Amino acid sequence: MAGARTIFACTECGAQSPRWLGRCPECGNWNTMMEEAAVTHGGAPRAASANVPQAITGITVAPGARILTGIGELDRLLGGGLAPGMAVLVGGDPGIGKSTLMLQAADRLARSGRRCLYVTGEESPRQMKLRAERLNAQNENLLVLAETDVEGVCAHIEQAKPGLVIVDSIQTMRRDDVPGTPGTVTQVRECAARLVRLCKELELPLFLVGHITKSGAIAGPKILEHMVDCVLYFEGNHLQAYRILRATKNRFGPTNEIAVFEMTASGLEEVANPSAAFLPAEGKDASSGTAIIAAAEGTRALLVEIQALTARSAYGSPARRVTGVDFNRVAMLLAVLDRRVGIRLEDADVFVNAVGGMRVEEPAADLGIAVAVASSLYDKPLPLDAVFIAEVGLGGELRAVPSLETRLREAEKLGFKSAFIAYANSLKAVQKGEMRLAPFKTLAEVIQSVLRK
Repeated sequence: MAGARTIFACTECGAQSPRWLGRCPECGNWNTMMEEAAVTHGGAPRAASANVPQAITGITVAPGARILTGIGELDRLLGGGLAPGMAVLVGGDPGIGKSTLMLQAADRLARSGRRCLYVTGEESPRQMKLRAERLNAQNENLLVLAETDVEGVCAHIEQAKPGLVIVDSIQTMRRDDVPGTPGTVTQVRECAARLVRLCKELELPLFLVGHITKSGAIAGPKILEHMVDCVLYFEGNHLQAYRILRATKNRFGPTNEIAVFEMTASGLEEVANPSAAFLPAEGKDASSGTAIIAAAEGTRALLVEIQALTARSAYGSPARRVTGVDFNRVAMLLAVLDRRVGIRLEDADVFVNAVGGMRVEEPAADLGIAVAVASSLYDKPLPLDAVFIAEVGLGGELRAVPSLETRLREAEKLGFKSAFIAYANSLKAVQKGEMRLAPFKTLAEVIQSVLRK
């Protein structure tokens, strides 16, 4: 017999409390605890299921071929395509391109002869038709279902048995036997669990499109990310052309991989050479405050232009603004420049930007950020054919970074001739081609070499 009780759940992170709280104890947001009914189940204990434990060595796995979506960057991000029964959660800002990518993937699969079911809870069939015409995504194998009742969706899945199911979005789905309105923590959890369970039983790949909160996390309970096999996040500003799709979880492939797309009038297009997209245009004159770094994203390396600008502060407290890099990391590097190198910035505004909407968080970008700031302060440009790859410690020392050879190969492929690296990396690095390695032990030595000749 089921009995109902009242609980309060956070709309941002899904944390629950038996009483109302003004501030969520988990995520710290104010006025996000909403009242909803929780269901507790009682009764006699269940009997053992028909499944029995078995030795892992005795389990046989039928070789299942990956299902290619036809979008190369997406297939690579998924680990070689969709696996049978694979559940993928896609999140991102409004207007970033989630629905566009899903419709394009469904169209590519439909053209290959695989029936696809696109469940839309936010758009009418006519709206879907208009978007499909703009993207030239029209095929008889692409089925559109405007439905928000998850049991009705499951009934259509069992009847149509499509080769791919897309639910856009999971926050619009509801179950009549679960209390709460669509989008609440309980509804999102139960609806996602129902869809994932069915698609795994039928071995159908499933895409779930998810809303995100103001903090950038996928709305609903955190368990939503645990239930699926792969979590993809769209990054970038919807006002910019480039979109970055990052895999933060993948049971069937590597994590921390990224795929780069460009938003055009006809939809998302793959960027074949992402490094070239984030670098200055050919023929551009050297300017101060610009450094090129080689960031490792999963198994690939990307060259990114870092720009820094220093200016005399017009107010008592100097401004510190960063875009695309970690603010705390930049603050640390400014302190190292002050204490270990003797570059005073206490009366200067400092602005740091990663070009192209790219977000770089790894420590290997430290050297590039630091020399870009120093270059702007002295108004001396850095070498155009050089990349900077090293972590900077609090003592001003340069530390080794992983995947150096991968970064060097990418830089050499794009015509760079020299690389400023940590001395510890040079002991293991293998110099290839015409790339010249310039190893240093401290940040001060690098700045002395490139700016104070």
